[in-house]
Order: sequence, then C-alpha cells, then structure tokens
Amino acid sequence: MSLKAGIVGLPNVGKSTLFSALTLHEAEAANYPFTTIEPNIAIVNLEDERLNNLAKIVNTKKIVPATFQFVDIAGLVKGASQGEGLGNKFLTNIREVDAIVHVIRCFENNNVVHVNNKINPLDDLNTINLELILADLQTIENVINRIGKKAQNSQDKELKQEFALALKLRECLQQEKLVRSLEFNEDELKIIKSYQLLTFKPTIYVANLDTNNFKDLNNAAHFQTLKKYLDEKNEILIPICIKIEQELSTFSDDEKQIFLSEYNISESGVKQIIKQSFYLLNQATYFTAGEIEAKAWVFRKGQNAAECAGIIHTDFEKKFVKAEIIKYEDYIKYNGEKGCKEAGKMNIEGRNYLMQDGDVCYFRIVK
Repeated sequence: MSLKAGIVGLPNVGKSTLFSALTLHEAEAANYPFTTIEPNIAIVNLEDERLNNLAKIVNTKKIVPATFQFVDIAGLVKGASQGEGLGNKFLTNIREVDAIVHVIRCFENNNVVHVNNKINPLDDLNTINLELILADLQTIENVINRIGKKAQNSQDKELKQEFALALKLRECLQQEKLVRSLEFNEDELKIIKSYQLLTFKPTIYVANLDTNNFKDLNNAAHFQTLKKYLDEKNEILIPICIKIEQELSTFSDDEKQIFLSEYNISESGVKQIIKQSFYLLNQATYFTAGEIEAKAWVFRKGQNAAECAGIIHTDFEKKFVKAEIIKYEDYIKYNGEKGCKEAGKMNIEGRNYLMQDGDVCYFRIVK
C-alpha cells in the first residue's frame, strides 16, 4: 500500500529543506519563489524497532521496512485557484497525495525573501487554506451543475443524496471552512472520496522556527500565535527548526542523540512528522517473518485478514484460506513461531478477522 504525503506552503518557508532532511535527498533549494516546479518525490522508511527484533529471532537475510512517500510540491501563492503562479500544477499535484504537511514560516530573516514581504503565520496559513477552499468550491459547483436539475426531478435516492451533500459542501466552503471540519456518515464519505477534495485531506501543520526561538518556544511570538489558533481548531502543529533537522540528517544515530539532548528534545521533528502522517491516515503495520525476508506491511485499520493478504498479492485475497496469527509481544516472549505454537499462542483466523497492528502473519491460500 503506497502512502504519499505532500509538503506544501508559500514559497521560501523551508519546504525543500525539510524535504531534504526527511529523505536525505538534496532537493534544489534557492532564495526565490518557484524553485520547485516539478514535485520532488522520495521514499522514506518507517522506522519500527519491532521489525528489527523479529529479524533477529528468525535470523533473516533481508529486512524490508514499510515506506512512506513524501512529495515536495511547488510553493503556492494567492490566486493559485485561478491559475496564478504555478497554481494549476500545484493543485494537480496535491490532489494526488493522501495527506498534507503544511509548512508555515515562524522566523524573521531579512536575507530570506518572504513572498508577501512580511512574517505573519496566520496570514500565510489562511492564504493557502483559502486557495484550497476556492479550488474545492469550483469542484463542488461543477458537481451541482452536473446533477442538480436531474436530482430535483428524479426519484433516484442516491442521486438526491449526492445533490444534498453537494449543497452541504458548498455552504461549508462558501463560509470559508475546511470540508474536514464537518462530520459525515458512511454513505456521504464514499461520495466525498470520489471528489478528491483538497480541504478534506488530513493535514499536519509544521511551524518552521529559527534556532533561538526553537530553544524557547514559550517566548516564540509567531509560534505561540499560530499554536493558539490551531489548538482551538484541534489541529496538529509540530514545532521544528528545519535548519537543525538538515544538520541532523548528516549525523550518525549516536551523534543525533547528543545533538538532540542539547535542545532538550527526545525525538527529531522529522520523525514526528513521519509518525503523525502515518497516524493521520489511520494506518497500521503487520509483519511477515522468515529466513529469507522479514517485512513490514502497511494496512488500513479495519481491514480484514483476506484484504491484508491481498496487499502482498491480489491473488492472495481471492485464494485466501486462513491466516496464522501471532501477536508481536508473544512472538518476542516465546522466541519465535515454534515457541508460540508450543505455548498455544498461535491463532488460526478466517478471512473476516480484523487485522491488528503488530500481528505476525502467515497466510495460507488455495494452490
């Protein structure tokens, strides 16, 4: 299952530098707007100590972690929904991601140009959100124009339901609210997913600070203003000094811990972003472990055993017979499959078993 998060923000807020730190790839970065035109895409490993522990027990030849794609998308400017700047390209690229990492500048630096010539995190945030809202409003107006007359003159319940939902979404967007701020039933969710609405995508906000403000968040004025605003909306905000993260990306693990301790933090901002992106998308991990390979597989919470088998290969879902499931904790405690069998810790599950995070699995299929 390929997961993709798009890094967005105004020009010169630190997106490409964050991308470099996230991926250990050097994306082109310069002090002028629109350096990033084609989106840079890189694959990031999801670090999971559980996989390493399983690999030690089975003495595997190969470890394959789960992965996450991060996309560095061109900077957005006011008017993007009308095609300003690289607006059309930006909106096309962002429709293709599963989650958004929205970087907001919270530092003063006269040597780094701000596209609006002033540092105001709330203005920056609202500029981008408004462009996403306007783009979604165009999408919904097209839906209403397409189905409106037919829905009003039809007895088709599904069509009427879609039309009612479109009107609900239009009202929300006209009030300059994000679609994800509303609540929907299961039928409505199925319809909304087909629209690929930008303001429905799960979003993490990242405040990019300079080193001095990062050391003293309580007195970082721009950050505190942004935090108060997003806290009231129950949004996720991660403070980060992208300059520090770029330095960290070149260090060994031991050097990283020493460096982080100097700032009195236990985990880098990059790791937090990766974890929160995974969490936002309601994802979990199951494992397969053997002498040839120990591998982590990403699945959506609520998927059953047969669907998860299909992640390995589509034929596995069709030919599914049963799943042998061992909980990760038992696998470690009883030192592998043999010990778990002897202790009665292996469960045989059918296709409707709901997979749990950390399950160690072996799928049996019709040959």
